[in-house]
Amino acid sequence: MTLADLIAQARTALDTAITTRTQEQDALVALRSDPDLTEDAVTARVATRDAADAEVTRRQAALDELLAEQARDEEIAALSARTAPAANRAPAYDQVHRVGAEERTYRPDQDRRGAGFQGDVLAAFLGDYEARDRLSRHMTEERTERGNRLRETRAVGTGAFGGLVIPQYLTDMYAPQARTSRPFADACRPHTLPAQGMTVEISRITTGTSVDNQASENGSISETDMDDTTLSIPVRTAAGKQTASRQSIERGAGVEDVILDDLFRAYASRVDTTMLNVATVGLTNVATTVAYTDASPTTAELYPKVLEGLSGMEAALLDQASGDNLAVMHSRRWYWMQNAMGASYPLITQPGVVAQTLGANYAEAYGRGVRGILPNGTPVIVDNNIAANLGAGTNEDEIYLVDRQECHLWEDPDAPVYIRAEQAKAETLGVLLVVYGYYAFTFQRQPHARKIAGTGLITPTFTGV
Repeated sequence: MTLADLIAQARTALDTAITTRTQEQDALVALRSDPDLTEDAVTARVATRDAADAEVTRRQAALDELLAEQARDEEIAALSARTAPAANRAPAYDQVHRVGAEERTYRPDQDRRGAGFQGDVLAAFLGDYEARDRLSRHMTEERTERGNRLRETRAVGTGAFGGLVIPQYLTDMYAPQARTSRPFADACRPHTLPAQGMTVEISRITTGTSVDNQASENGSISETDMDDTTLSIPVRTAAGKQTASRQSIERGAGVEDVILDDLFRAYASRVDTTMLNVATVGLTNVATTVAYTDASPTTAELYPKVLEGLSGMEAALLDQASGDNLAVMHSRRWYWMQNAMGASYPLITQPGVVAQTLGANYAEAYGRGVRGILPNGTPVIVDNNIAANLGAGTNEDEIYLVDRQECHLWEDPDAPVYIRAEQAKAETLGVLLVVYGYYAFTFQRQPHARKIAGTGLITPTFTGV
């Protein structure tokens, strides 16, 4: 049996000891949760766990001893390859002419595995000049002994060395799956989600007081009883999981980080698309429609619909309007609006917008905030979580017009939370990775949102109009 075999056996014994110790510790934890627990039972289980601990220590010491012996053997082999024994050196010249042979730089009888040669190849690559000299001397010896056989040239490609030409995986350049992310959610008015409860309750004044002119002195004055309606907002849970094999995590390169990155970005996309599209309370379902029906839509015809929507917003909000308005649209609609060409321009100009242009593009990347402004100064958020399969032809998208201060999003400051659970999948050597978070949202505190929808928002054609 070789030293390598002994090391392999020692590793197996250590793994078995570690597994046994883990099982004993789990049994001790389970015992302590038993309501009928006795001190003697705990003492006995602790003793068993401690014995397993001692076995792990003993097995680790045995493995360390073998590894140290292996390292020393390799060190001696390398030293032997670099130093020729004095007993084997050629005798000194005396009065008699002698013909001898110089020792080879690398001797197979002293280094059967070629550790010295391999070590010098690595050392030469790292800049060791003595190693380069030994390699050069070795090549001279080979030419002397083999002659023309060493000089014979062959055309050999890397395909002939499939086991030696190792593919290099650029793990730091892996291509993640593209996600829609959360451009609209990031633009909403943020709040910290309360620490408890699965609903957020907001009082909405639905019947206000009244004020009128007094008909006559000492006459009655106007009075209307104020009344409110409670707006109940559900707290939602967005979650996702991935089970990865322990082998992929422990023997892979950055596998867990790749999985978590994708889970976190999927979480962000789910929050945003829910806010836009979920039934009943999603933005598309609470916004009042401004219809744009046109078989040959143009940007010039669409823009007045934007102003119509903004007008409806302000009429709904009145003195609650903040003026911090947003236009939220799909990327295909934003680029279609940019492709329009024309000779006319608004009669009333807006601050910061050149009169001859239909708004301005800020050249920001997707998901980096405001992408540009419309001619009246309304900022644009581009979000591809907006559905593009709406309408009778399933090829329409929508444009949303909102007051940013009335788009409310509550989130847990720690969201999303990451859970790494090993015990749940221990019997299959799996590791369960879970990401989850709580959030709530509403656009109905002050109902106001408008959406432009209709056949005028079918799949755009980029014709310059």
